[in-house]
Amino acid sequence: MEIVSGRTGSPHVASQQFRQLVEGTVGQESYILTSGENLEPELASNNILKIRSGMMSHHGNISSIKIGTYDEVELTNGSQGMKRIDLVVNRYTRNAETNVEANNWVVITGTPVASDPAVPAYTVGNLQEGDLTDDCPVFEVHYDGLNVTEIKKLLDVADNLGKMKTELAELNGKINNRKNNVLIGKWGSSWSLSTTAKNIGSSKPIVDDDCYKTTTGANATVTIKQSGLYCVTMYAQGAANQGASACIQAQVIADRTIIDDNYVLFGSQYSYNGFSVNVNMSRIICLENGTVLSPQIRKSDTSGASATTGSSYMEVVKLA
Repeated sequence: MEIVSGRTGSPHVASQQFRQLVEGTVGQESYILTSGENLEPELASNNILKIRSGMMSHHGNISSIKIGTYDEVELTNGSQGMKRIDLVVNRYTRNAETNVEANNWVVITGTPVASDPAVPAYTVGNLQEGDLTDDCPVFEVHYDGLNVTEIKKLLDVADNLGKMKTELAELNGKINNRKNNVLIGKWGSSWSLSTTAKNIGSSKPIVDDDCYKTTTGANATVTIKQSGLYCVTMYAQGAANQGASACIQAQVIADRTIIDDNYVLFGSQYSYNGFSVNVNMSRIICLENGTVLSPQIRKSDTSGASATTGSSYMEVVKLA
């Protein structure tokens, strides 16, 4: 073990160690970091690509175009009647004799074809293993005949910590906002389970706000009033009678197809000889305006006598 961020009396911090730090914080893949103009491309002509200021990370290696400046990359002419895709890569190199490292823009020319051009191959290196060359594809240049028809940006702009903190605070605010969640259930009295699914019932007051409309009583439901991303949770409780065994099944059913069917949630637990069991389940799912959710409980077809205490409930939370 050796110290990296402390004084030792002689130069000792290596570029490889710095790349390890970047990989551990930013990530090991390729990203544009939020800086300057985020390396935005501008086609100045069919032969000149301008790349605006910004910074990027590739396998822990940081490179940049100074703020207030831009780089110019020379492009190759297209071919009459042919299609082609060129790659603009940010190429890392290290001189094997001097160990001097550099980053430069390199255009890798694709093969002209009549249709369906392929992206050309590039060098994939591993800087932590000491490879001398490592290409990071940043842009695709699409040609149709002599003309450039598209400059395709290949890297995402990574969110900085400030933006992620703001977005996390907004999400937490939505989750903690009582207006964004609703709970039905807690019927309050026990009843025998049958092999036919039955609504868990609700003793909660009716809710009718911007997000939800609920019904109460023996047929309790939640109607979604805003399309969005929701977390649906159900807790169900049941027990087989003394001397019996039962599979207690709980489910949340929608009045329409959700992905493949109308099951939002389904779970089960086995009870023996009077021992109660709990079924806890949740799911994050996109729900449309007008979707009606119904929480239900039953026993399986082969189960013996069993009952529920009436403490089951369903909670719905709007996330986004």
